[in-house]
Amino acid sequence: MIAKSTLALGDARVGFRGRIQALAVDDSPTGLPGHELERRLIELGFVEGADVELLHQGAFCGDPIAVRVAHTTIALRRREAMAVLVSAEPPA
Repeated sequence: MIAKSTLALGDARVGFRGRIQALAVDDSPTGLPGHELERRLIELGFVEGADVELLHQGAFCGDPIAVRVAHTTIALRRREAMAVLVSAEPPA
């Protein structure tokens, strides 16, 4: 079950820290078939329960974004990041 406080990683701002709740892929936003996008995201470490942090965004239109998942930094298009549902970490 997905909590009410979840948002798509593609909607997050630089500095966001949270935890992956689920992947919600479909065939429309990226041009990739949903199963292919899901497979790629999982291979990159975007799995349920993983910690994420949005580190940087591109200068034009905020795309791509740099995301740290676990201990790896990965660049993603925002439209791909829309398939990653996250919940915010409470402030320390």
